[in-house]
Amino acid sequence: MNAATFHVHPVRNEEEWAQARAIRARVFIEEQGCPPEEEWDGFDEVSRHFLGWVGEVPVATARWRVVPFNERLVAKLERFAVLPEYRGRGYGRALVQYVMEDARRAGFTTLLIHAQAHLERFYESLGFRSTGHRFMEAGIPHVQMIWQQ
Repeated sequence: MNAATFHVHPVRNEEEWAQARAIRARVFIEEQGCPPEEEWDGFDEVSRHFLGWVGEVPVATARWRVVPFNERLVAKLERFAVLPEYRGRGYGRALVQYVMEDARRAGFTTLLIHAQAHLERFYESLGFRSTGHRFMEAGIPHVQMIWQQ
């Protein structure tokens, strides 16, 4: 990956929010068959959203929000999506690392993710560890994982 071509920043305005929603709709609803009512879960208003760009083209998105976990508040990282034609270039890893750092800068020392099970090794390579809790979400096997500082 050419680091100069891919960059991430928090969503700054309505236009960028529309671009993030379009990426999520394409990846989760169209490609993965997630029901729209599950994708648009009501938590967007309380989440911090991000866009990943290649040059001037938005190609990836993610969000994090605060949730209770084991009797404390943690940052839950969610909705990581990279457009299909931009996968395999390291952009997903760069996006996850950026979002992790953003949550850490906000003061969180524990990060939670509900990873699609086929991505478990990927998240392990970023320091996440499975809690052992496996479940189905939107018809896709998932595993709960945590990262702790």
